[in-house]
Amino acid sequence: MNRLAGVTSPYLLQHADNPVDWWPWTPEAFEEARRRDVPVLLSVGYSACHWCHVMAHESFEDEQTAALMNDHFVSIKVDREERPDVDAVYMEAVQAATGQGGWPMTVFLTPDAEPFYFGTYFPPEPRHGMPSFRQVLGGVHTAWADRRDEVAEVAGKIVRDLAGRELAYGDAKVPGEEELAQALLGLAREYDEARGGFGGAPKFPPSMVVEFLLRHHARTGAEGALEMARDTCERMARGGIYDQLGGGFARYSVDREWTVPHFEKMLYDNALLCRAYAHLWRATGSELAKRVALETADFMVRELRTNEGGFASALDADSTDPATGKHVEGAYYVWTPEQLRAVLGDADAEFAAACFQVTEEGTFEEGASVLQLPELADGEGDLDGERFARVRGALLAARAERPRPERDDKVVAAWNGLAIAALAEVGAYFERPDLIDASLTAADLLVRLHMGPDARLSRTSKDGRTGANAGVLEDYADVAEGFLALASVTGEGVWLEFAGFLLDIVLDQFVGEHGTLYDTARDAEQLIRRPQDPTDNAAPSGWCAAAGALLTYAAHTGAEPHRTAAERALGVVAALGPRVPRFIGHGLAVAEALLDGPREIAVVGHADDPATRTLHRAALLATAPGAVVAVGEPGDRELPLTVDRPLVDDRPTAYVCRNFTCDAPVTSVAHLTDRLAQP
Repeated sequence: MNRLAGVTSPYLLQHADNPVDWWPWTPEAFEEARRRDVPVLLSVGYSACHWCHVMAHESFEDEQTAALMNDHFVSIKVDREERPDVDAVYMEAVQAATGQGGWPMTVFLTPDAEPFYFGTYFPPEPRHGMPSFRQVLGGVHTAWADRRDEVAEVAGKIVRDLAGRELAYGDAKVPGEEELAQALLGLAREYDEARGGFGGAPKFPPSMVVEFLLRHHARTGAEGALEMARDTCERMARGGIYDQLGGGFARYSVDREWTVPHFEKMLYDNALLCRAYAHLWRATGSELAKRVALETADFMVRELRTNEGGFASALDADSTDPATGKHVEGAYYVWTPEQLRAVLGDADAEFAAACFQVTEEGTFEEGASVLQLPELADGEGDLDGERFARVRGALLAARAERPRPERDDKVVAAWNGLAIAALAEVGAYFERPDLIDASLTAADLLVRLHMGPDARLSRTSKDGRTGANAGVLEDYADVAEGFLALASVTGEGVWLEFAGFLLDIVLDQFVGEHGTLYDTARDAEQLIRRPQDPTDNAAPSGWCAAAGALLTYAAHTGAEPHRTAAERALGVVAALGPRVPRFIGHGLAVAEALLDGPREIAVVGHADDPATRTLHRAALLATAPGAVVAVGEPGDRELPLTVDRPLVDDRPTAYVCRNFTCDAPVTSVAHLTDRLAQP
């Protein structure tokens, strides 16, 4: 029986034709394990995961291995992007037991869902001290059959240990000057001055940390914070982690130099980085930052937009190499000198090789090179702008003829919320109404397909079909963040209203005692532990994202319960920020907004008056941390910040306030900019 055939997850559908008798995560799967008196084999991954594909080809497509799995286990396949709660609970156990984690994640459970043996990727044959997957299967089966008491004891101990990890940071003091200064010092210690970024290989784009650094500089004038943000962004933009032809970022770099990426492209990375580069441009006027922000926005719309108007989760790392016919990592993106000559001819190929650092030795596998751009182009350096643009366009067109990486068409609510915020802001900053339109279309899709009549969110959809899994905290927080950004950019109060619906559910369903937050709703499926994690991973934690959205909503509306909840949630930042700043960057950025107010900016004027649009754009370009912007017609009551704000001398007027106490209104861009530049 093919139980995966009707699911919406592209990852599960990739496994639907395996000889393994897969089950989705359902109560029936655990009932089957009880009936057969066998353990559960839980395999967790996602569609763009390279090593997930490797293990699938080596083991899950192998008839003999599948027979062992079918005979001795009930095997459950989980898409971590659809069920982040399941992934989080068992990844915590894997990391506690082994000191590391990753995907594919392989966990053996009792029929009561209690874990007792863990791993990630297992090879088909013993390798580098690792047992083969078949050896693991055999060993677990023997332990279950012959040492059941020992298995039960291990499982019970693990569950008790997980239950004891409840976080109690709520109601702690909110982070102040001292904690944020200590966090900055901690980041400076870990900063890689030679290459940008933090720590060693592998190196992930630190988008949330960049946001904190930009906000800290804006509030305090600390040049070291701006330097770390600017240099990190420049290094990434010039390196192989950035797609020098088509725009957009890969998930991470396998080396410290940002040269060779792990080639999968994730929506959340690109949404976060698009916004970070736009904010860097806002702070510095960097042409490089502007170019990368726009190219990344265009990449998301061109490559990830679905037929329904949402944004797909990811592009795979692997594709078919036309030369060999093999499905390998990076084949779509890398070049050899010979391939350059075939497309460009000798003279332009030599120019392109010099520009993009393509060498005979190569920087990747089998003599191929990942394109880099150590010098800047077209107004940013000394390169021949016209020639560079022509060569780049020719290579992009030639690359488009290669077999493309597969796309995971699943629409994840949280990541679409991040994309909505990025596209709305970039569209407003650079006067690109098409990007704002794309943001609005995606927001409409979330309201229409993901939000039920009670405003409860579904985590995913695909091909216009809503997925079965409930939204988690990051979904509510990030979608609310996207709607709040749209409200500021468009002046349409309905987006503020939708954000309020979602954040009311956060207060009702996700907040625990003393202000702590949980990743799953109070009425969600009960796992062996209710997950909660305030630390950032590749995207902001639901905990800190909720704090940010609650604070912004309170600044728009004056809603005291939402501001109080945000302040209580930020207690975790006071505790963790000075100790592990790299892993709570979003919380630190929200704390900067809280210390600054955040500022509330109301722009009142007639929509058809160009002066209103100019004043509104100047407000949006304010670097004051977390500044909230509302724009409306005189007498408009859609947005609370514009209520009872009259025009001055019948001219468009801006009001700058903190905690709803306002300075004298201004009518010129220069006066508004000066006002917002003041501490």
